[in-house]
Amino acid sequence: MEIILATFNDNKAREIAAIMAPIEVKSLKEFGVIIDFDAVEDGETYRENAFKKVRAAAGEVEGIIVADDSGLEVDALGGGPGVHSARYAGEGAAASDLYTKLLGELEDVPEAERGARFVCVVAVRYPDGSEESVEGECRGVITREPRGGGGFGYDPVFYLPERGLTMAEITAEEKNSISHRANAFRALKKMLLEKETI
Repeated sequence: MEIILATFNDNKAREIAAIMAPIEVKSLKEFGVIIDFDAVEDGETYRENAFKKVRAAAGEVEGIIVADDSGLEVDALGGGPGVHSARYAGEGAAASDLYTKLLGELEDVPEAERGARFVCVVAVRYPDGSEESVEGECRGVITREPRGGGGFGYDPVFYLPERGLTMAEITAEEKNSISHRANAFRALKKMLLEKETI
């Protein structure tokens, strides 16, 4: 079985391919497809954005098409930046700009109120046009300064109390076992493999 991942993010594609094995993961790049997902990701929820991506890709390729949308929800910000996480510091901002802005907004927030969660919704569209979605999350706490050189996005400021490390300080293997994306894609893999045996 193979799925087509509607993303151009190489980091994300590698991470998902490791989680989904033995299901083969191909990216739109391999088909020479170019879609402006910035124009597509204008939904008000992760689910809406994920389905917009699979539907846009379905116009270009055939197969089981999968896309995700994810974000960081901080308790003290009422669940923000949420669906706007990738553009929180403006279009084209670097990861360091994103978490620097976040840390600035949380400067006066005490430790007990710095709880947060990463959320990921995965949409899947089958060749017959039917669709489903699954969700995963990972809870943590926002640090006061970035730590670690691994991961990407908000990982350096997302602290995992049970490990005593930020998401950027754990190995890729550890991240693939606990992250919001890992949890969502594991649920997808279980669903797809069960369908294959029906």
